[in-house]
Amino acid sequence: MLKRTSNQLSLFSSLEDMLNHNHPLYTLGNKINWRRFENSFSRLYCSTNGRPAHPIRLMCGLLILKHLRNISDESVVLQWSENAYYQYFCGQLEFLPKEPCEASDLVHFRNRIGEEGIEVILAESIRVNTENDNEDHFNTAFIDSTVQEKNITYPTDAKLHKKIINRVLKIVREKKLPLRQSYQRTLKAISRNQRFRNHPRSHRKAVKADRSLRTIAGRLVRELDRNLPDRKGYEKMFELFYKVLSQKRNSRNKIYSLHEPEVQCISKGKEHKKYEFGNKASFIRSLSGIILAAVSFRNEYDGHTIEASLQQTERMTGKRIDNLAGDRGYRGTDLVGTTKILIPQAPKDKDSYYQKKKKHKLFCKRAGIEPTIGHLKSDYRLSRNFYKGVKGDAMNIMLAAAAYNFRRAMRALLCFTKTIIEKSVLVDFSTKWAF
Repeated sequence: MLKRTSNQLSLFSSLEDMLNHNHPLYTLGNKINWRRFENSFSRLYCSTNGRPAHPIRLMCGLLILKHLRNISDESVVLQWSENAYYQYFCGQLEFLPKEPCEASDLVHFRNRIGEEGIEVILAESIRVNTENDNEDHFNTAFIDSTVQEKNITYPTDAKLHKKIINRVLKIVREKKLPLRQSYQRTLKAISRNQRFRNHPRSHRKAVKADRSLRTIAGRLVRELDRNLPDRKGYEKMFELFYKVLSQKRNSRNKIYSLHEPEVQCISKGKEHKKYEFGNKASFIRSLSGIILAAVSFRNEYDGHTIEASLQQTERMTGKRIDNLAGDRGYRGTDLVGTTKILIPQAPKDKDSYYQKKKKHKLFCKRAGIEPTIGHLKSDYRLSRNFYKGVKGDAMNIMLAAAAYNFRRAMRALLCFTKTIIEKSVLVDFSTKWAF
């Protein structure tokens, strides 16, 4: 059942009286249109039946704070009970010295609103930065892609086969099924032989142990398949196991993780990291530094990600970007709809000196999207995605972009506040440490 945020003030004191009104979180909380979230998500709740749910503003605020501060679900819930600014940001009128909800409630809320709901949060972060702003944010923008790594271990065939064996043995114990041999003692010897595989004397022994491990995994899977009549709800699991056991070095659409089978192996040509395991993320950044689109893909060619990114921008803002500059990875696409795609090229003979300098300056500015992606990874939880499945990939990308935009708005509000204070000759240096 839907529970709305109360706006009734306390008779004695409230957080509004206690807090610094120049704090960035305080001003950002007042600038965000929380009613937009409630109108968008209230249809997902039953208004007459069921246990009262947590307020929508509380859950949206916790999601924003989580990525804004780069902390986990458990940490943001714990810090909320200790931080008065967090509580005011989430719509609390009085200080509440206890956790507002369970950490798992954030998981349920993300699943409830889905990708469309997260896109509403991203759209609001764009509106906060562009409202009452005369600057044209949609004339020229920049696009780039990166890899969002999934929270999985570095994949090897031996690791996958060990996990298959452990899962099969667990099902056998739970179902009390007959098993000819569990290979427990054999597996210990195989694990010993797999160590130090890079040593010349141990390499051949390790390769032989890998083959034995694959054989044992195949035997156990086939025996479990025989003992389970009609597989009884384990159809997808067996399909996954057989695919892992049959894949080879040059196989297509390989499985790199049993709990995240959609993970892709992506090579971006980095010297320090040859392969990354996750999915591709595409970002559009305006000339003024606002992220206008954040879209998740599997492992498509960069040029094929432009149209979906532009569609998301138009869907959220109602505006179309005129010029979109990208690197040479987007070669082959010159025009998408009415948007002109600009790629670095050798200067033409007919170009004047002014035109050459103008193009050079534009693509120098395009490089500014690279540190933006770096900040998304280091500060806003894009470096490793802990959310489940393909939907989790898209959610994490959009939440990271929304947090980046909200942080930009906080900096803008802080600068605006400091300007007013300096002009009124009431200098308060406490705002310097607002972050």
